[in-house]
Amino acid sequence: MSAPDGSPVGAERTIGQLFASATAEMSALVHDEIALAKAQLKQDVKRGATSGGAFSMAGAVLLFSLPMLNFALAYGIRTWSDWNLAICFLLSFAANVLVAVVLALIGVVFAKKAKKSKGPQKVAASMKQSAGVLQNAKPHPRPELAKDRVPEAIEAVARSSS
Repeated sequence: MSAPDGSPVGAERTIGQLFASATAEMSALVHDEIALAKAQLKQDVKRGATSGGAFSMAGAVLLFSLPMLNFALAYGIRTWSDWNLAICFLLSFAANVLVAVVLALIGVVFAKKAKKSKGPQKVAASMKQSAGVLQNAKPHPRPELAKDRVPEAIEAVARSSS
């Protein structure tokens, strides 16, 4: 049995080897997580497409069944009232128009509410206000560096250690 870097388990490994092994394992874990997220997203998209197709087909079937409903309504009125068949069909048409008008009014009400909604404008104004506050903010004063720790010396040490 061996460790991911190929060294035998139980053998003394250096800190560098341990760090390299941990880095490799962390990288593999991140790649696996990304692959899992992609697979889940692909599955969700497939389910959404299937759902959308099913709803579209249901709507099409309902649309094509409306004439049958109109005929049934007209003949039902004829059966109950003994009126002329033409009047019964006109009443069936009037019922359809009434339903369409009610749905159109509901649509108009929701369209007006959506038009009056200032959601994006409120968010933009809030962001501008926050940006204005942050522009006027002053950073906290930083303590003075010690004489032997000037920025050039820190930068030189940082470059030499990398």
